[in-house]
Amino acid sequence: MAQKNTKISLMTSFILLVTLFLFPRISVCWGTTTFLYSGCTQQRYTPSSPYESNLNSLLTSLVNSATYSSYNNFTVVGSTPQDVVYGLFQCRGDLAMPECATCVARAVTRAGDICRGTCGGAVQLDGCFVKYDNATFLGAEDKAVVLKKCGPSVGYNPDAMGSRDAVLAGLAGSGGVFRVGGSGGVRGVAQCTGDLSSGECQDCVAEAIAKLKGDCGTADYGDMFLGKCYARYSTGGAHDDASKAHGKSGNQGQKTFAIIIGSLAGVAILIIFLAFLTKICGRQGK
Repeated sequence: MAQKNTKISLMTSFILLVTLFLFPRISVCWGTTTFLYSGCTQQRYTPSSPYESNLNSLLTSLVNSATYSSYNNFTVVGSTPQDVVYGLFQCRGDLAMPECATCVARAVTRAGDICRGTCGGAVQLDGCFVKYDNATFLGAEDKAVVLKKCGPSVGYNPDAMGSRDAVLAGLAGSGGVFRVGGSGGVRGVAQCTGDLSSGECQDCVAEAIAKLKGDCGTADYGDMFLGKCYARYSTGGAHDDASKAHGKSGNQGQKTFAIIIGSLAGVAILIIFLAFLTKICGRQGK
């Protein structure tokens, strides 16, 4: 009986170890925290000053708020006007709250590293945007181009360009802070920050789309980020080729699939091995 219990205990331990090893590999991050751009103001604050304390408070509020909301803005006031700090975050509209919170936390960390000691900073990751400053920017339009990326030209193809233009027209006319669309093999997305009015958002998205069409021409993908909105399109699925635009390998999906298949194969081998152990233990226990 003692020998049988020992074998069962060893088998249980083996199951636990293999499960912990295999299953976490199935969880794959799809680039929500990929870095796109950043910007810092020239003005700097004094270390250990009231402004630094207020800034830390604001950044903490942004991270905490992202656990239950995809957008929020805060104003932290001080004893003097020079100590006031303004900030906001905006997550991509298709992110779940855990992904949003992770993205905002990563953006705040990047901002702290890149814009260390400056009064203002902005960081755009693939899945979220964070901005803060000692000068108010909340509710103000900003259509300055901060990032433009165009893929390789695929030449003029009436069908492809027709689909691309249809997608962008749909984004321009759909309304709302977050917009997605598709036609044929083309997918598009656009978004404004939540502090803009509907009219300001519409104006910003229209500007981004116009610049995207004019600057990227017949490119197979395009990204146009303005200060308070962006528009993007891709000819290869909803966001399947976003990694190309952001400098990642285009075969990330294939790698992910291979990881999953490898994990499932490991589970199948584990089941066969456990069946064999159970058979052996059953024989020895008789």
